Amino acid sequence: MQISEDGNQSSNEIAGADQNILNLLDSMDNYLILVDSLSSSLRQGWLELASARYSMGASRVNSSLFDLKSHHASTALQVDNAGTDTELPRFTLCKWTTSSDEAKLEEDELLKSKSDSPPVQHQESEERKAEESGSPVTANNHAEKERFKSLSVFGTLVSPKLRATQSTFETALETLVEMSNLRASLLCAYDQVQKDRKTD
Repeated sequence: MQISEDGNQSSNEIAGADQNILNLLDSMDNYLILVDSLSSSLRQGWLELASARYSMGASRVNSSLFDLKSHHASTALQVDNAGTDTELPRFTLCKWTTSSDEAKLEEDELLKSKSDSPPVQHQESEERKAEESGSPVTANNHAEKERFKSLSVFGTLVSPKLRATQSTFETALETLVEMSNLRASLLCAYDQVQKDRKTD
């Protein structure tokens, strides 16, 4: 009876070790797929940027047009530390965020335009309430406005290739965040395999 219990325990340990190895290999495979996807996105983004610069002219797509003043980050990375050693940290990308100072400035501008165009002010206040309620449609509208605002330094009429470049680099940034989450699980799986090797 004791031999049977020891045999079941050892078989369970072997099955657990095999599962950890499978988790490590699976995480590594997914990580390599994301690396290839990131490389493809960056390559496509640089090609689209070169095409936009060719169509718009080098004088319009130039680093000298950048505003070097301090700006609030339009995209931020949020790290959710689980608080326990067993759970992994989670990285989340917060795109097109606005600071409280920018919100106050928008409110001041709305108050100034109140006497000139009350209907527009009322409409914008409703949009503001809808954004606070977390509507996905208004969130998408806000993202589109921020994308348009970030490209305004290149002029009012920008090439569609430049907008495609912006979208492609956004995709690359999202892939980087996915890689960060997957790398955390990959390192965790590797630690489990190393522990199994030490116990053998």
